[in-house]
Amino acid sequence: MTGASTGIGAASARELARRGFQVLAGVRRDRDTDALRAPGIHPVILDITQPDHIAELAARVSSQKGALRALVNNAATQTNGPVETLPLAEWRQLFEVNLFGHIAVTQALLPVLLRDSGRVVNISSVGGRIAMATYGPYAGTKFALEAVSDSLRRELAPLGVPVVVVEPGGIRTEMGERVIANSNRLAAGMSTDQRARYGPLVEAINAQAAAGTSGGKSAAEAAQVIAKAVTAGKPRTRYTIGRDAAVITRLARVLPDRMLDRILAASLRPHYPQTTVAGN
Repeated sequence: MTGASTGIGAASARELARRGFQVLAGVRRDRDTDALRAPGIHPVILDITQPDHIAELAARVSSQKGALRALVNNAATQTNGPVETLPLAEWRQLFEVNLFGHIAVTQALLPVLLRDSGRVVNISSVGGRIAMATYGPYAGTKFALEAVSDSLRRELAPLGVPVVVVEPGGIRTEMGERVIANSNRLAAGMSTDQRARYGPLVEAINAQAAAGTSGGKSAAEAAQVIAKAVTAGKPRTRYTIGRDAAVITRLARVLPDRMLDRILAASLRPHYPQTTVAGN
């Protein structure tokens, strides 16, 4: 499991260990290993943007025949900001972690997954189905991960390796607070004209995100869905986590773009600063 140091990743590692699995839990920092280590959980230093880390992991699992039940690609970072304002370096970093890193790990472990009849479980997001204002950078990585997952599923189905996507909605983790803080940092660096264009929007999005996260599922509840994706005899191609994710994915499938735009604008309007009137 990649990205297992906190939040959903740590909760999923614990839930799988509780069900009797031995979990190799990827963490980026040495200090995270002691916090996560427990019976059935074996932390390993893993930065999925570092080829040598991935090579070491592949060598470790390939030496244990029949051991790899599933690869859970969970590592992620999130930055929200208007398309105009987010520096390209931050776009590239998002894609390195949220897409290319997962592809690199999957490529390295696929020979073992094929040998051991394992499966791939990619943790996407409701943001992989719908991209709200300022979510373009993050949603772009998740839309791409969804597309890669679809293609990979069709490639591996004849070979007996299921590919499953999990799409969480609002989850109560510390990641939400970090995203809001990062969004405010980026907003502070906008030009005067950009702040005039996007400042109230960023405030509204942050307020909406805070409200949605506080009412979302817990990391432990999300972990149960991920464990189901790992253990189900005939897993579904996609699992959603939370009522918000289920509703949004359904709406995205059936509504015309303009109508969906109006619904999203209406849901955001109550979160704008009181002195600002949101446009249509």
